[in-house]
Amino acid sequence: MERPVADRLADAMRQAAAEGRARARAFSGGSGRDDLPFAVIAAFDARIRGQVERDPRIEDERDRVLIAAVKLAETPPDDEPDAFASARAGLLAVIDDLEQVTLRHGIVSARGARAGGGTPGERLTPSG
Repeated sequence: MERPVADRLADAMRQAAAEGRARARAFSGGSGRDDLPFAVIAAFDARIRGQVERDPRIEDERDRVLIAAVKLAETPPDDEPDAFASARAGLLAVIDDLEQVTLRHGIVSARGARAGGGTPGERLTPSG
């Protein structure tokens, strides 16, 4: 049975979340602090954000990722190792939340359809 075309966009979301988690795990503090928030959502913004209809639930989760990334970036890893580990875990959790909310509520936009991500109005996951 052939997979729905929207599965490509769902797969892209899973990959974007994986890239964000990898950046969060690799962040050791210090250099790159200013770049971390947008680095963890870069793949989401590039491959997903314009491809799905705007949804306040998705935008709220994206904002939560940015806030958690700033918290991690501002936590000194050497002075506060437990707080740093907790901030990293929090960032990983909200990246997971962004992935799940996008998969659950994401609807292919006209732009996403033109890019081969499905039919406008099609849900990323059928259970939506």
